[in-house]
Amino acid sequence: MIPREPNGKSAPPPERTIVIQLEANEVGDQAVRVNHESVAWEELHGRLLEIFKLRAEKIAFVKADGTIEFEHVARAIDIARGAGVYNVGLMR
Repeated sequence: MIPREPNGKSAPPPERTIVIQLEANEVGDQAVRVNHESVAWEELHGRLLEIFKLRAEKIAFVKADGTIEFEHVARAIDIARGAGVYNVGLMR
């Protein structure tokens, strides 16, 4: 069989860096995103489990805007750790 050149339609590789973003929204709650994908707080654990189930590197970063209370940052860290992400860093 003759090898073919790739047609460019294969799935892109997953992003290596996972960032959990916390931003204040219009109603005073925290909007949660994982790499720009909106996620509800209740779905964050499951989404992180899905992302990290096949990854050898269990590393994520939490980035919060200046209006977010630290308790919400700590909540995101706890959820990530509960999903098996033991290396969680903070970003500005």
